[in-house]
Amino acid sequence: MLRNVAAVLLDGVHPFELGVVCEVFGIDRSDDGLPVYDFAVVSAEGPALGAQGGFTMSVPHGLERLEEADLIAVPAGEAYAVRAFPEELLAALRRAVDRGTRVLSVCSGVFVLAAAGLLDERRCAVHWHHAEQLTRRYPRLTVEPDVLYVDEDPVITSAGTAAGIDACLHLVRKEQGPEVANKIARRMVVPPHRDGGQAQFIERPLPQAPCDTVGEVLAWMEAHLDQEVTVEQLAARAHMAPRTFARRFRQETGTTPYRWLLRQRVLLAQRLLEGTDETMDGPAGRPGGRAVRRRPGRPAGRRALLHRVGGAQPAR
Repeated sequence: MLRNVAAVLLDGVHPFELGVVCEVFGIDRSDDGLPVYDFAVVSAEGPALGAQGGFTMSVPHGLERLEEADLIAVPAGEAYAVRAFPEELLAALRRAVDRGTRVLSVCSGVFVLAAAGLLDERRCAVHWHHAEQLTRRYPRLTVEPDVLYVDEDPVITSAGTAAGIDACLHLVRKEQGPEVANKIARRMVVPPHRDGGQAQFIERPLPQAPCDTVGEVLAWMEAHLDQEVTVEQLAARAHMAPRTFARRFRQETGTTPYRWLLRQRVLLAQRLLEGTDETMDGPAGRPGGRAVRRRPGRPAGRRALLHRVGGAQPAR
């Protein structure tokens, strides 16, 4: 159960990345019927730590607090990509994973997990700026440079800054269901899930004109998940040539129209299955899914539903 959460800090911690963890797990939202976590901030380097931005933090707990945590979060910090880490911290993280505790890194916090050996033979996410350096320094791990987060339970890693929100909400959704994650996201005024990967946030050599946007088309697609559409039809809505639209769509979302639409249909099916009493055929027949007769030999259950919610397939 996800009840006891500790954020472990080192000198030079980044306030925003620490704030992400505090915002998701450190606020009492019981007035909204949401779970309350036993949250603590832990120092690996003494009771007073410097933070990026030039201020000092007083941290009440030492590493012993990690022994009771269900989740240990490691926010990013200054020069984590090149510095050494206290062996006491690395040993505490290894013990935690051995007893079943989850660990989650935000941005360059992944270097702490890698130094502890927790990412050996595992996939991980990191800010695109650090991907090559992380691979060189720790060749036994596999960096996924384009994703927002990677869940290699019990180790969860996220890319830069706001991707930590995605990873934290993913874990809440996984442990406590979509309704809890959605309510926390609503209080934070953030989307409960973001599609695409880091590619949509990397600076590109060609500037985007303000009018060249697929935002209105995305809104239309989300409201018409049950309709069969093609790239040509979507491009006409955006007043672009099909090839221009397809290129712009990938630039702005990090994926193709088909994959984006399929992902939205899958998410709709998941919400209906996890948050309502709908049967398998109910969600499949709603907007975003199509009731398709299951062929002999095709497995029943959620996988079968997710297979058939694909509906129309716009050209890739």
